[in-house]
Amino acid sequence: MLKTAEKQLLENRWSDVDAAGMSESELLLYRSNILGSDKRVTNYGGGNTSAKVMETDPLTGEQAEVLWVKGSGGDIGSIKMDGFSTLYMDKLRALKGLYRGVEFEDEMVGYLPHCTFNLNPRAASIDTPLHAYVPRTHVDHVHADAIIAIAASANSEELTKKVFGDRIGWLTWKRPGYELGLWLEKFCLENPEADGVVLASHGLFTWGDTAKDCYDTTIDVINVATEWLAQETGSSLAFGGAKHQSLDQAARRAVAARLMPAIRGFVSGNQHMVGHFNDSDAVLEFVNAKSMEPLAALGTSCPDHFLRTKIRPLVVNFDPAKNNINEVLEGLPEQIADYRDDYTAYYERCKHGNSPALRDPNAVVYLVPGVGMITFAKDKATARISGEFYVNAINVMRGASAVSEYQGLPEQEAFDIEYWLLEEAKLQRMPKPKSLAGRVALVTGGAGGIGSATAERYLQDGACVMLADINDEALASTLDILSGQFGSDVVRQVNMDVTNENAVTTAYAEIAVEFGGVDILVSNAGIASSAPVEDTSLDLWNKNMDILSTGYFLVSREAFKVMRVQDMGGAIIFVASKNGLAASLNASAYCTAKASEIHLARCLALEGAEVGIRVNVVNPDAVLRGSKIWEGDWLEQRAGTYGTDKDGLEEMYRKRSMLKRSVLPEDIAEAAYFFAADTSAKSTGNIINVDAGNVQAFTR
Repeated sequence: MLKTAEKQLLENRWSDVDAAGMSESELLLYRSNILGSDKRVTNYGGGNTSAKVMETDPLTGEQAEVLWVKGSGGDIGSIKMDGFSTLYMDKLRALKGLYRGVEFEDEMVGYLPHCTFNLNPRAASIDTPLHAYVPRTHVDHVHADAIIAIAASANSEELTKKVFGDRIGWLTWKRPGYELGLWLEKFCLENPEADGVVLASHGLFTWGDTAKDCYDTTIDVINVATEWLAQETGSSLAFGGAKHQSLDQAARRAVAARLMPAIRGFVSGNQHMVGHFNDSDAVLEFVNAKSMEPLAALGTSCPDHFLRTKIRPLVVNFDPAKNNINEVLEGLPEQIADYRDDYTAYYERCKHGNSPALRDPNAVVYLVPGVGMITFAKDKATARISGEFYVNAINVMRGASAVSEYQGLPEQEAFDIEYWLLEEAKLQRMPKPKSLAGRVALVTGGAGGIGSATAERYLQDGACVMLADINDEALASTLDILSGQFGSDVVRQVNMDVTNENAVTTAYAEIAVEFGGVDILVSNAGIASSAPVEDTSLDLWNKNMDILSTGYFLVSREAFKVMRVQDMGGAIIFVASKNGLAASLNASAYCTAKASEIHLARCLALEGAEVGIRVNVVNPDAVLRGSKIWEGDWLEQRAGTYGTDKDGLEEMYRKRSMLKRSVLPEDIAEAAYFFAADTSAKSTGNIINVDAGNVQAFTR
């Protein structure tokens, strides 16, 4: 038990060597980043830090006390210097004279811009008064699981006293805002020896006279709570013990792959949503537990938790012992409809005359016994982070229910946070979504020139991309490049031989688990061959047909299956070739297979139209740069066919075109983007030639 506690204790990451020579504001940044580097301290975007620093006033040249505090919407783990708001402390103190009482506290946020130091454009957060009025130089506010487990207990005040004595105080629940800032000031003045305070159902405030003192106190207080919880819980069964047993990992992912596209279809009515799957040990322990359902129904306690996860999750009616996935899928529409009705009723019970309109009534978190947790949000990062927040909520419920009785926030308090006008204003300030936001694309031949350029184009406009290829080395390299550019959340890889039926179905199961489903298929895997017909072997003919015809059929068939389950349309783009329309010397197998692709696309456009699945074709010509098919015999063969050498072939193609221009992978990507985006929402069964002009390939 003590060894377990030792493993859970936070490491003090402060380094005097690293901190040497830093200014007070730089020390604030350093402290913030090392606090936020451990999710046991606080979640992404959760908590805030501050320092009161003497700065030179740009107008008077005199020294002025300035509050540096994490700005609205920031994350202490990744914040940079420009992520902090800066405000004159004398002006913040002067605001007290304007305060008209708790019923008017929200109006105080409107005064914060008038306190700005040095024209800093970073918006101040609602928590600014909580830091400003604590009469200490450095202040931390974090949402550590061990602390919230105490704060969310029915007798949290008693437990706080028991764990910390007079070192840490306790304040009853109060929504963050101006009034709570005054409460904190009053507590500090009345308890000058205290190192901090636990806010009921919320988190921890700690302070110090130096950045290091403040950091050390924060880490130590969390560790004291962690060690106490470990000692108190001992060997007791978490959540009342197990009710279900987990499926093995492969079976868990198989169930998630069936569930996620179905859920995604239901929850994407207002915008395309992206999914995330978590089957970590902490999640499985909770979803399998006897007390999971009643605890889940209580909702989360910390405001940061339920703003990300909604007031409570949806528990999917899956029985791992029966593996009743078909029955669950049949009942899913009713389960989701019931959740929406319950959420709407919650809104109607709690709304005020000036409340924002009802938001999306669908659940964010889906708990599946024996399988894990699924979360859906507007983008992959938000879906993942929402899941991380619910894991924190699970940890809180585990600790609180072991030492006391866990309690969520009262329903009205939860609503007043969720539908807070200030929170609504923050939502309204969010940038407009990109054109492919929430869309999920599968790109075959994703490691090649056209495939990687298309993936990059989609990622630029907000899509998530699964790269599929048979070349593991090239696939890994492409993934590294795109992940470095766009982040690891939004791009994945899968080895897929498009001629292997099992490999194709496995790839679609992977994209379902990783992102929730698929909206866009770019069928781009390819080879090329060149030989006179009498020298074309049956193996060569079949290889072209297997990859360029059968392969396109297989990946499209599976795309249709997922898109029909989602019932939200989709876009399939075939990257064919000018050679599918115009015959080419010594390339009968290649040209015929490409012609097959084009006609398959037309057939699929007919079948897909009734459910909004659009199927279109991009026809490139002579895309040499970055293309894998030009690295082998094809290049030499085509050069021989046209009586030139390898170096002269691209120039020959350029001169052959009507526009006298080379065709590049990004040109094909732009056409693939057009067919994926809503700008082509009324186009299906069409062909775009991207060949710099070839009269033989004019469509008829």
